[in-house]
Amino acid sequence: MEKDYGGNCRIYDYDKPDDPFHNVKDKIDIFVPTHFFGWWLKTLMIRDWWLCTVISIMFELLEYTLEHQLPNFSECWWDHWILDALICNGFGIYLGMLSLKYLYMKPYDWRGLWQIPTYRGKLKRIVAQFGPHSWLQFDWRPFSSFDRWIATLLLTISMLVAELNTFYLKYVLWLEPPHILNLMRLILLVFSGAVALRETFQYLDDPECTKFGRQSWVLIAIIITELLIILKFDFEVITKPLPKHIRYSWIGAIIILAVWTFWRFLLKNTIQFMYQNRKPSVISSNNVDFRRKNSKVKKLQ
Repeated sequence: MEKDYGGNCRIYDYDKPDDPFHNVKDKIDIFVPTHFFGWWLKTLMIRDWWLCTVISIMFELLEYTLEHQLPNFSECWWDHWILDALICNGFGIYLGMLSLKYLYMKPYDWRGLWQIPTYRGKLKRIVAQFGPHSWLQFDWRPFSSFDRWIATLLLTISMLVAELNTFYLKYVLWLEPPHILNLMRLILLVFSGAVALRETFQYLDDPECTKFGRQSWVLIAIIITELLIILKFDFEVITKPLPKHIRYSWIGAIIILAVWTFWRFLLKNTIQFMYQNRKPSVISSNNVDFRRKNSKVKKLQ
């Protein structure tokens, strides 16, 4: 049975003077450190503060959107934005960025294992073997071009769908939160996702990289397969219609996003191009007028 995180949302309950903060205490459970540790790992995978923050906020909005389908998404406002988004997710992202800075600056001696004299050094070398070759921060630069903007949007959607699959799979397959399959799935996604995101960034950022990575294709296939499993086993739940105000809000947001994309990457560039091409002719015409005026002045003299 899933725990109910909604209900009484008073931070200070005057009706229970013996324990007025019982609502806050009740919401603080094992999922608080799980949220924090999870976003620390996601930050090590995504390696971009802005993108992590956007995905964190978007998931809280999706919980509002889909709470009529999954009761587990029904939470108090302060649970959404203070406990989850600000404290757990926010500090997890912050610690992740600090970890990236430390790992990026930390020198590694890539010598053979048996050439390292101490056991501690050998152990550190073994642990480093299972990590990335480098911990460079990713600059996704979503506004640099239309292609990178679309790629960043698709990346964000993929991350959000993978997050939602976690909750929907538990619900449709009747898995309790502490079930071993949930933990095994998350561990596999962390290792697979770290490689896939590195391949995706390499494909977008390196002109010499012309092929989308294999692990990226595998991860996309996993996310789609999970979504198909959810649709197969509980189609009625996932197709419950959205409330009218939620539906209209998302339609408005999508329209605004589409209009902004059209303006930013097509219309704005077209206007700038036309203005830059027109500017030299305007300057040259001004020079011609100025020369004509000077010639008239000389003739009068």
